[in-house]
Amino acid sequence: MSAENTITKDNLDFYLRELAKEYRKLNGTKVKAEIILVGGAAVLANYGFREMTVDIDAIIEASDAMKDAINRVGDRYGLPVGWLNADFRRTASYSDKLYEHSEYLFTRSNVMEVRTVRAEYLIAMKLVSGRRYKKDLSDIVGILYEQQKQERPITLEMIDRAVIELYNSWDSVDAYAKAVLEKALATDDLVSLFEAQMAEEAQTKDAVLEIDKKYPELITEDNINEIIEKARKKKQKD
Repeated sequence: MSAENTITKDNLDFYLRELAKEYRKLNGTKVKAEIILVGGAAVLANYGFREMTVDIDAIIEASDAMKDAINRVGDRYGLPVGWLNADFRRTASYSDKLYEHSEYLFTRSNVMEVRTVRAEYLIAMKLVSGRRYKKDLSDIVGILYEQQKQERPITLEMIDRAVIELYNSWDSVDAYAKAVLEKALATDDLVSLFEAQMAEEAQTKDAVLEIDKKYPELITEDNINEIIEKARKKKQKD
């Protein structure tokens, strides 16, 4: 995806508008569509600390025409295949309870309603995903900071309730993600913590790419955090 075709806060609504127009053209107005933004797209829609996302993760409820509408918009604007997708349904961060904890954002072309997951539930999703080589954990810090700026702070009690409601327990949240959350809730300087977390994620991503280059097919979603932790300890020892 070229720089001009990345999905940003400025163009997210444009692509969704174009999608609604295309869906209406293909499908009419009898069968409405519903898009619930999660992940990076939800962060872009609600906050200002994220610059872009490579794709839009969403819960998609629509007729089969939506697939063609997504592909047509992607082709028209040079977006990658799957620029809007529901693949996250196959990940640990998915819960069938997400809809009831979403909020209305807007409707486009009188046929496509767009919603987003509420802040504490988005944090819960990021905790469970917990990818140290992406932006899951810095996103948590950023959300906490912007919620404070908006005078709508998120508390541990709110996050705990969200995790339990979506996933029944904290068992799927690893120790590192918990430690980042605890640090974020305890500090008075979320900006510095956000910057430090971003820097660590960038270093971790570089390390993952290096390992993957040397040992193709070694890294999987099941073992990646263990490999990252071993690499981190080796680096400290060296």
